[in-house]
Formats: sequence, C-alpha cells, structure tokens
Amino acid sequence: MAELQERRKRTLYRACHRGTKEMDWLLGRFAQAEVAAMGPAELDAFEALLALPDPQLESWIVKGGSTADHGVTALIERLRGFHGLSG
Repeated sequence: MAELQERRKRTLYRACHRGTKEMDWLLGRFAQAEVAAMGPAELDAFEALLALPDPQLESWIVKGGSTADHGVTALIERLRGFHGLSG
C-alpha cells in the first residue's frame, strides 16, 4: 500500500509540473481530484499518458483529436469531461 501511495504522490507531482501553465492546469487539476482514488491499473494508464508530449496531449484534451493508436482514449475523454470539454 505504501508503494501505491508513493506512486500517486509522484504522479500528482508530474501532472502539476509539466512546464507550461496550460498543461499544469489541465493535468494538475484533474490529478488533484482523481489520483488519490486511482487503483494500480488506472495509475498505469495515467502515468503512460503523462509520458506523452505536451503538444499532443493538449490537442487531444482541448480539441478532442484522435488518440486511436495510443490506448489512452478513455482517459482523455475522462479528462475532457472533467474540464467540461466533452461535446
């Protein structure tokens, strides 16, 4: 359990410190609200998402671009819904 808590803490930090204010806000706010309740599988997916480049993530989150080849579609939709961007 301590290992999962440590992963959550690292993931939260990574989400909040992306390098641009926009991505810090988009990913950080979502992480602050959701990471504490994520299980290992959800955390794996979110960590994989955080490893992707900011311009690609911003396009997917803000514009709803295609994520077909990356396996993060459900998580992107969850992020879009969290920020009221789902249409």
